[in-house]
Order: sequence, then structure tokens, then C-alpha cells
Amino acid sequence: MVADYPDTGDLAADLHTQLTAVIDLLTPPDRSPVVGLIAEALHDPDLAQELRERLIRPRIAQFKERMRQAQLSGQVAADADLDLAVDLVYGPLYHRLVFHLGMPDARELKSLVAYALRALGPTSSAR
Repeated sequence: MVADYPDTGDLAADLHTQLTAVIDLLTPPDRSPVVGLIAEALHDPDLAQELRERLIRPRIAQFKERMRQAQLSGQVAADADLDLAVDLVYGPLYHRLVFHLGMPDARELKSLVAYALRALGPTSSAR
């Protein structure tokens, strides 16, 4: 559904590209099949499990692998919690989706990525 994670060496650009692809899948919310599946999964535990196993967990694994590469290159703190990073990076999109706040535009998305990377950056362990 979403292209593999890019690895250009520029983590901010790669995250921006990936998040833009996710936004494209979620919009417009009233016609997005993905949003329909998410909504239905809230009421159907079997569907929720299928989505987790077939879509969500593999995507999380790809995200974490990209973040591990960023850790090795010093773009992300070696001790950064990658489970928390998933929530930090993707959570804002789903928050906006659920509460009908609209997806971030390019400028907002750039800021979102910058804030997330600041939190996960090489100095995060000192905080």
C-alpha cells in the first residue's frame, strides 16, 4: 500500500516522503479505503488483527529498520526508543484523522518531522 522506506541518507527527507505517502492514503478521508478499513477495525477485532499482522506490523518493522540505519549514521540517538518513535512520527497523522483536523500541509509536515527528529536526535539521551 505504501512504498518501501526510502534511504537517501537524509532521514528528514525520507520521513517526509514516507509521511506524504501515508497522507495520500488517508485523504480524502470520506473516500479513502484505508480510512474505511481503520474505522471498521474499531468494531471488528478479527479485521483489526488482520490489519495489524498484514499491514501495520510490517510497516512498523520497516520504519524501525530505517531508524536503526539512522542510529548507525548518528542521525538518531543510539538509545532512542524506536517503539516510542513510531508513535511520535505517525501519531499526529492519526490524531488529525480521528478528530477531523485535516492532514498537515507540506510546511506543517516539515515542522512535524523536524520536531520529531529533534526529540530523537543524537542529544536526546542527555535529556
